[in-house]
Amino acid sequence: MDPFETRRLGTTTLRVPTLGLGTAPLGGWPTAVPAQQALSTVKRAWQSGIRYFDTAPFYGHGLSEEHLGHLLPAYPRDDFIVSTKVGRLLVDGPPGESLFQGIPERQVVPDLSYPAVLSSLQSSLKRLGLDRVDVALIHDPDDHHNEAMNGAYRALADLRRDSVISAVGVGMNWSGPLARFVSEGDFDCVLCAGRYTLLEQNALDDLFPVALERSVSVILGGVFNGGLLITPGPSSSYNYEPAPPDIVDRAVRLEAACRQFDVPLRVAALQFAVSHPAVTTVVVGARTPEEVEDTLSLFAAEVPTELWNALKHDGLVREDAPVPN
Repeated sequence: MDPFETRRLGTTTLRVPTLGLGTAPLGGWPTAVPAQQALSTVKRAWQSGIRYFDTAPFYGHGLSEEHLGHLLPAYPRDDFIVSTKVGRLLVDGPPGESLFQGIPERQVVPDLSYPAVLSSLQSSLKRLGLDRVDVALIHDPDDHHNEAMNGAYRALADLRRDSVISAVGVGMNWSGPLARFVSEGDFDCVLCAGRYTLLEQNALDDLFPVALERSVSVILGGVFNGGLLITPGPSSSYNYEPAPPDIVDRAVRLEAACRQFDVPLRVAALQFAVSHPAVTTVVVGARTPEEVEDTLSLFAAEVPTELWNALKHDGLVREDAPVPN
């Protein structure tokens, strides 16, 4: 598999590589990342050929965007793709409880309104040090579908019409609600985190069919289910919480099946995720330069066809799920 193969994003003129760098970990998840380490990670990604970077104001309460902003402006702007998100504003003040560690004195305020989206993107551009982002995604609208469509979506659609951004999307941890957005709006892409992996393939039933029908690209995140598909065990997390025993057991069974063919679980997880025709690209997070190199190595690893056959035979992967050739 080629991590640098480019694919068209929806019906836009953008072409994105198969692999992008997810920068939530650089915002301090699950533990703080020193600034120099974050910069070294982004630099290694660039030197290794990665040209798609996904970020959000939420990641580290602005830290993720700021880390990118220390390096990306030095490179030719047309040589890379950046996606960021809207739906949360950052304001000065005590951050309170957060998923992220080592964060600045900024609060995250949910706001899906039209004016908030315009303000959010302007603030993101300042942190990124760029004159534009290529893709803007509505971030985790969850139970606020109508608010997102009436506010954030209208703002992004207008910005796309005026060529301020090139693509409009929505990013969530749930495939069913994403399918509803795709059905009701003119989206170019969606970012689906954790819902199409070796562990679970519910997106086959709801999101992927409508995405293919409407030529909407799927960007996958969370293909390792928060680390569960790297080193599964009792201490593993799932959806940012301790993983239930039955989920851990399924991951352990997947690992054992892969071991029979001398394939690391994370190799099978990544190569499986990018094999569905609805998937345009996958974003994988990294906290260190070494993790960047490890991710790239997963694409080059050989996976025998017999492994995929065994996973389907044992009911660990759905029969209708595409697998690598």
